[in-house]
Amino acid sequence: MRLSNCCYAVTGLGYSAPWFVNAGLIAGDKRTLIVDTGGNMHAAQTLHGYAVAAKPGNLLQVINTEKHFDHIGGNSYFRDQGVEVWGHSGIARTEAEFQAEIAEFNDGIVSSARRAAGEAKAFFSGTRLVNPNRALDEETTFDLGGCSASVLFTPGHTATNVSVWVEEERVLYTGDCLINEYVPNLDAGGVADWKVWLASLERVEALRAEIVVAGHGPVARGDEVQRVIDTVRRILDEAIARGVSPTAG
Repeated sequence: MRLSNCCYAVTGLGYSAPWFVNAGLIAGDKRTLIVDTGGNMHAAQTLHGYAVAAKPGNLLQVINTEKHFDHIGGNSYFRDQGVEVWGHSGIARTEAEFQAEIAEFNDGIVSSARRAAGEAKAFFSGTRLVNPNRALDEETTFDLGGCSASVLFTPGHTATNVSVWVEEERVLYTGDCLINEYVPNLDAGGVADWKVWLASLERVEALRAEIVVAGHGPVARGDEVQRVIDTVRRILDEAIARGVSPTAG
């Protein structure tokens, strides 16, 4: 969906039910920045098609907002097209971790017959683990021609989370720093990480974005942006007070 002059959201990309994952496109006059690549090669193909249609002839580049496989699973497709993939310098995953993700995905299938058939392999067909080939050690701004995209470090969900801010259009892509209508995943960290996450929320809030594309859930607009921030903050505060993730156990 088109959000503004340069900004687009691609929502509803498949992952683990009932979760879907989002991605974004920021199409300048010369370059298009793709924010996250979905969970597999098939999502990446979809994103590539939208990116080419949005601004034919643009140079493409990708940024990963974090290291979890639902955000980086399509990297291999883009690298095979010669597209550079940027990400935090600490984002690298291993092949063993990727294989464990596939096994966990398969174990989550309700039907024993489908589990036995290993149907997760259909979801991950054509998908290889590829880490970013361009490392970000500090915040940066990409000049896309006619608009720019600023990469902000917003750790907490993981230590390597980043957000992408298009200031002139007041559009923010947060990855999993913000989640809309789902309970945010706090299980990757502990109390110290959640306190860092709270500080990232303060930074995100200060931007006064008018449109937010969270890592998961519907796009938030206008007053809804503050509601999303407040909801994640409340869940973090409660988890810190209890010392346990709301989804633990």
